[in-house]
Amino acid sequence: MTQQDPRTGDAQHAPTPDPGAPLHGIRVLDLSTVLFGPLASRWLSDYGADVIKVESPAGDSTRTTGVQREPGLAGGFMGTNRGKRSIVLDLKHADGRAALRKLLEDADVLMHNIRPQKLAAIGLDLSELRIRYPRLVVACLNGFSEQGPYGGRPAYDDIVQGMCGLADLMHRQTGEVQYLPTVAADKVSGLIASQAILTALLARNRTGQGQQVEIPMFECMADFTLMEHRGPHMYVPPLGTLGYARVLARARRPYRTLDGYVCMMPYTTAQWGRFFGEVGRADLAADPRFQDMASRTKHIDILLPLLAEGVASRTTREWLAVCERLDIPAGPVNTLEQLFEDPHLRAVGFFQTVENADNVGAALLSSPGVRFNGALPKLRPASRLGQDTRQVLREAGLSEDEIAALLASRAAQAFAPKPA
Repeated sequence: MTQQDPRTGDAQHAPTPDPGAPLHGIRVLDLSTVLFGPLASRWLSDYGADVIKVESPAGDSTRTTGVQREPGLAGGFMGTNRGKRSIVLDLKHADGRAALRKLLEDADVLMHNIRPQKLAAIGLDLSELRIRYPRLVVACLNGFSEQGPYGGRPAYDDIVQGMCGLADLMHRQTGEVQYLPTVAADKVSGLIASQAILTALLARNRTGQGQQVEIPMFECMADFTLMEHRGPHMYVPPLGTLGYARVLARARRPYRTLDGYVCMMPYTTAQWGRFFGEVGRADLAADPRFQDMASRTKHIDILLPLLAEGVASRTTREWLAVCERLDIPAGPVNTLEQLFEDPHLRAVGFFQTVENADNVGAALLSSPGVRFNGALPKLRPASRLGQDTRQVLREAGLSEDEIAALLASRAAQAFAPKPA
């Protein structure tokens, strides 16, 4: 729930509403923008960290991208930046930089997607940070490692999807060079970044020392893409060509039924045998091409069309019932709209409605799905630009006069509701 400061009337959020959350007491200063970094800090916030989003006076560009009920609170931004507090500091201003250094005194993590040279220009030289804040974990979220020739290049999801091989995988399967219709590079790299930050915090608990952690999108996604596709190239010299045949098979897709589609995956030899018997092709269960996993993978371009042929004669509902009876993994093909009505997601409390800023109304948020001691994280709404500036500066030890001076000089800015 949004709270109100009794001294100023500022709308604000409690730093950590759930003292029992796993990351309670961890404070993260997040200078990153767009998706990669904010997605990483979203997971940290979901798990209970106090994430303070440090924004420029213009705010994160995603605040105004897409549908919005109030300017600066676009739906996509609200999902990516839920649970974070927002402070506006002009880091081109000496007093803004001084305020950030004050915040760093109590921070556990500093996240950014700023090149080292530009970082030094705003008073955050990496070597100096290590000396001045020895327990601080500094997470550098880059497009490419600074150690290689691509260091310093800008990178967005589309660029990385193409460079890491995902677009080539689509070509190998479909014949078209294309991107996945989701920001896969941002999402996966964000998950890896949150994992790396937590690892550095765990190491700090043992050693007492923070770390500088570099999380480059390109390298993260190259490893992700190659994972199951590089099998023959694990050996020197390689034992075959790249690409995992089963997942690249053109027939690998939801299978058409009489009235729609079904996702079905007989996996074990016994499951394939039961499927073949169900569709009247018991002879195929004895076919040496399909006798074991290795043989089925080798002949996957023959096997999957046979599966599709067998599925086509019944309805989706019938196949779901058959697969339950035969203990064959299966599921429906949901549209995005149907996810909101899915009975399982409803039963587990996947969607949570939280109250947002006054005239924005409630927000419908989706859970990360993870439970701690049986409970889902308690989700919080996103903040307006500068909504928590005063509160965060007070927590850093600044007096009311010092805060007023920062606001007067525009080194810091705070959200001011428009008169009714």
